[in-house]
Amino acid sequence: MPRTKKVGITGRFGARHGRKAKRSVKSIEENMKKKHVCPKCDRPYVKRTAVGIWKCSKCGVVFTGGAYVPETPMVKTANKNIKRVVGGD
Repeated sequence: MPRTKKVGITGRFGARHGRKAKRSVKSIEENMKKKHVCPKCDRPYVKRTAVGIWKCSKCGVVFTGGAYVPETPMVKTANKNIKRVVGGD
């Protein structure tokens, strides 16, 4: 599939679907396909196996998360609030 510098991963759509839609798809998919940090071993080996299911290839832990990222923004704020209330760092 052809890709260019500008459109990157959305080069597969060609001239279809419009610029705005392709930009949003590009940002979502690039963020989804990058390696994420494992919550158990703290290493960047987490990849998405299915919608909302994430697996660390280093330690083998499988966990659920968001559809496109393992930790959604709401989960991040909830964890921050829990740590603040409990008194953790």
